[in-house]
Amino acid sequence: MNQNKLFNRTRSQLAISYAAVMGLILSLLGFGVYKAIAHAHWIAIDRELESVAGTLHDSLEIKLQQPGRLEPIVNELLPNLRVIGVNGVKEQLADRHILSAINQSYYYIRLFDSSGKLIATAGAYPEALPPIFNSQHWQTIADSQGNIYHQISVSLHTNTLQDWGYFQVGRSLQDFNSYLSTVRLILKLGLPTALILVVFSSWWLAGLAMKPIYSSYRQIQQFTADAAHELRTPLAASQATVESALLMPQLDEKEAREILQTVDRQNRRLTQLVTDLLLLARMDSQVKSVSEALEEDRPQLCCLNDLVGDLVEELAALARSSQVALTSEIRVQHPLNVVGDADRLYRLVTNLIVNAIQYTPPGGKVTVILDCTHQEAIIQVQDTGIGIAAADLGRIFDRFYRVNKSRSRHTGGSGLGLAIARAIARAHRGSLSARSELGSGSTFLLRLPL
Repeated sequence: MNQNKLFNRTRSQLAISYAAVMGLILSLLGFGVYKAIAHAHWIAIDRELESVAGTLHDSLEIKLQQPGRLEPIVNELLPNLRVIGVNGVKEQLADRHILSAINQSYYYIRLFDSSGKLIATAGAYPEALPPIFNSQHWQTIADSQGNIYHQISVSLHTNTLQDWGYFQVGRSLQDFNSYLSTVRLILKLGLPTALILVVFSSWWLAGLAMKPIYSSYRQIQQFTADAAHELRTPLAASQATVESALLMPQLDEKEAREILQTVDRQNRRLTQLVTDLLLLARMDSQVKSVSEALEEDRPQLCCLNDLVGDLVEELAALARSSQVALTSEIRVQHPLNVVGDADRLYRLVTNLIVNAIQYTPPGGKVTVILDCTHQEAIIQVQDTGIGIAAADLGRIFDRFYRVNKSRSRHTGGSGLGLAIARAIARAHRGSLSARSELGSGSTFLLRLPL
């Protein structure tokens, strides 16, 4: 297949198409996974900020007494609390207790009065963050250095429900961005790697898909060449006979009869060849086997005992003319019936016996044996003929294949007999096999379900 340009080009196109489709699917899948991970992580950050802000908000409100004023006890809740003085200088109060909820290096807290003036900060407050108040509930902001922060703003009240100001809890998104960067890196490295594997897999799978097609293509090529060769021989003989007759100035009755007999013989050969080819074509195109079709209607039974007996009797004359002893051996005491087409089974066994007679030299013997197992009927056709070489044994059921072409020409065979026999056996859910040794005869084994 690798030497055929047509199939190589088709294989490449299949591999490229498959790789392109899989690449698109993997890209969309990777993009979807990235978006899902980012969204899930972002939701987790929002919930985390809401939880921290809610805990601190409830803890602060019960301790605030006057609007815009921080009570000393607030320092017990907030780590690194820094109060903004009159001149904007931050005064850090002594740490007493750190609330574990915001004991993280990326959390910060900002407190604003009712006018939006920054009063105090706590936690890991970024100095580069602009001290501008925005009352929007959720905010994503950046400092002067380009660092991104996400924060939540809530209003604060005193313990007497007076407006105190505003409370913001935020956190750096550095870890979030680092996590997403890692995910992007994995996807950027994983996607090309997956595409490379997909390309090689596509090429391999396309080759597997093309193998049966290529095999069928080769069989069709071989069949066409063999059929053309078989048809050419009788056509050439007929043409030569007609041309020689046309060159004669006059023909007497005897010469004309001989010419017509030659043309008739070649026409019969052509007719038989075409009939065999049509039979094989019909059997190849059958969707159901013969037995299935018969079972749907009324089962037709064929008695193999009668079939073998009749054939041995009918072909005895052919065997005698070839100086071959034809005998039968019935190893069962009861009738063996199979469901199937009696005419086709008759054709099958006839082909096997005739084939054995033709390839058995004078003085040889052909034996037809009928036997059975619990589930199958078995017909064996044994001969003491020339045998079949191991190299040819696997191809004897191929169409137009003949072990001894010169002998087949002499006997008038077309090389379709065994192919037809196997096709009929398969149509009846059976099997046909052969075993042989060169110079030691052959045995053809037909198995049919009872």
